[in-house]
Formats: sequence, C-alpha cells, structure tokens
Amino acid sequence: MNVELNILAYLSIMILGGMACGRLVKLIKLPNVTGYLIAGLLLGPSILNIIPDNVSLGTPIVSEIALGFIAFSIGGEFKLSYFKRVGKSSVVIAVLAAFLATAFVVVGLLIVGCDLPFALLLGAIAAATAPAATIMVINQYKAKGPVTQTLLSVVAIDDAIALMLFGVAAAIANSITSPGTGSVFTLLLMPLIEIFGAIIFGFLLGMILTYCLRWFKKDGNRLSLTVAFVFLGAGIATLFNFSALLMCMSIGAALANFSKISVNIVRLVDKITPPIFILFFVESGAGLNLSILPSIGVVGITYVVTRMIGKYLGAYLGAVICKCNDNIKKYLGLALIPQAGVAIGLALAASTIVPDHAKEVRAVVLCATFIYEIIGPALSKFALVKSKETTTK
Repeated sequence: MNVELNILAYLSIMILGGMACGRLVKLIKLPNVTGYLIAGLLLGPSILNIIPDNVSLGTPIVSEIALGFIAFSIGGEFKLSYFKRVGKSSVVIAVLAAFLATAFVVVGLLIVGCDLPFALLLGAIAAATAPAATIMVINQYKAKGPVTQTLLSVVAIDDAIALMLFGVAAAIANSITSPGTGSVFTLLLMPLIEIFGAIIFGFLLGMILTYCLRWFKKDGNRLSLTVAFVFLGAGIATLFNFSALLMCMSIGAALANFSKISVNIVRLVDKITPPIFILFFVESGAGLNLSILPSIGVVGITYVVTRMIGKYLGAYLGAVICKCNDNIKKYLGLALIPQAGVAIGLALAASTIVPDHAKEVRAVVLCATFIYEIIGPALSKFALVKSKETTTK
C-alpha cells in the first residue's frame, strides 16, 4: 500500500478489521481472539501490508496497557473465598498441570538445541490456558457434572499460576542474559527481589486503591481511579525492573479480597478494555513473520506436543492425588488444551527479555495459538461428551 496514513487511521483499521474477523470466525465456532489474530496476519506486512511494519511495532503503549488490564482482571478472580469453596482438588490439578506443561516444554526445547532462557520463557508461557474457549464449549453443550465443575475451577486459576511461573522464569532468564555483579546474587537473590517486589508493591497498591475507592461513589470516578492505579503499577514495575504482570495481578487480587465492590470495579474495567484488547491481538497477529516459520518448525512442533502431554499428565496426576473420579482423571486434561490471550501477552513480554529470540517466541506462540484454538474446543467437547455431562448435541 503506497498511501501512508496517520497512526489514528491505522488504529481504526486494526479495530475494524479485528471486529470483522472476530465475527467471521464465530461462524465456525472459534473464539474472537482467533479472528483478531487472523485480522492482524492479513493486514500486516506478511500478507496485505495494509498495516506496515513500522506501525505494527510502533504501538508499545497499547501492548503495555493491554497486558496490565489482562493481569488485573486475572487478579480480580483470585479470591481466597473461592478456593475455600471449590476445595483443594482444583488447586492441586491446576498447579500440577501448569508445572508439568512448563517442565515438559523446557526439557523438550533443551533437547532440540534451544538455549536455557528461551526454553524457560516458552515453558512458562505453556502453563497458560484460554478459559474463554473452554467456557464457550461448556455453555454451548450445557455441560454439568464433576468434570465440568472441576474444569471451571481449574481454568479460573490457571492463568494466575501461569503469571507467577512466568515471573520466576523471566527473573531467571534476565539474570542469565544480563551481566551481574556476582553469580550467586544474580541467579538467586535478584529473581526473588523481582518476583516478591512485584507482588508486595502490587498488593500495597491494591490496598491503597481499595481505601481510595471509598471516597468516590460515581462509576466514572471509580473507573478513572482504577485505571490510574493499573498504570501506576505498570510504571513502578518498569522503574524498579519488577514484573508488571505480577504487579497488576497483585493489585487486582488485593482489590478482590478486601473490597466489597470489587465485582463492580472489574465490570467497569471490562467496559473499556475491548478495543484495547482488539488492538493488542491484531498487533500481535501483524507481528507474525511468515518467512521465519520454516526455521522454527522443530521448535514449534516440540512446543505444541510437549505442552499437550504436560497438561494432560499434570491434570491426571493431580486427579489421582486428590482421589477424583475416573472421568476427571481421564478427560479433564483434554479440556485444558486451548491457549490464547494470556499466552500471547506473555510472548510479547518475553520478547523484551530475550530480544535475540523475539521473532521466534512470537511466531511459536502465535502458531501454537492457531492450532490450539482450532483443536482445543473439539477436544473439550470430546472430553465432556465422553464424561456424559452434555445435555445437548
């Protein structure tokens, strides 16, 4: 395209293109995020080049804002009362599924020749699951029963565990790729400071936000205050080299556990985030360089296969430990395969930690997302049907 538009026109095209593709993929029962990624791929430099490379890479503030709100929303679901209600089995299954997916991917990537920081970051990204696709299948087939109930509980906390794992992996990867003053200090103390610093500061900000919200009654003021604190958390995290994702998640978690109006606040935030998320995912799709796909074939296949094995075995082992029924043991892991939004956000964050592998990380995760979002819902349906918990066909 020879005509160069201004940045606002490009952003408009990205939103409209994302909305159009999001609506089209619904016709084949795929989640909106898949449509947004396809829109970015079509509009980006690899195909139509309507959104030039300098534009798709020139909107970092949108990505930072989107990641902040994704993490805040996840933290908003992280309630202690919820864990008491669902019991320990869901927590054990979610933790083991995340850890084994990470472990299998890291080991698999090291075997095929990847370096440790790259393998650690992709391994942490592998822990994330896309709850939207799973919930869509549950609602479509009106599934009810032990597998469904456990599945809903697991996907509700899965991404929070993934964020914490990523914080650990990012800190270790940073200590390896960046020069330090001492090996012990760099490899052990600094990662702990980065992780716990983000959690502690984020929790304090969340408590301050909870207190400040008492002074504002109008929705507009409460929304503005919440947005300001999410921005502040991300800014402080960048200033002190903490994890912005863990920081914003901790803000949301503190609000969820100590504010009586947390549900209303999350609902208000949800009203302003859709266009931000569309821009974020379209930009992510536009950043996929199709020319490097042949070079990441082995890495991509290893990631896709080892993650699926790790998720399934982790869920199975957790169900065995918690003495769950046979259907949960056999079928729950199959419904944990979908992966989308949080994984893409983490991939973007990983690109800044291992810049030499930025294109590889993005390509692997985006291609895996396309695969998982196509086969994931089908596997979720298969699991629920085999468990005899669906009421419609």
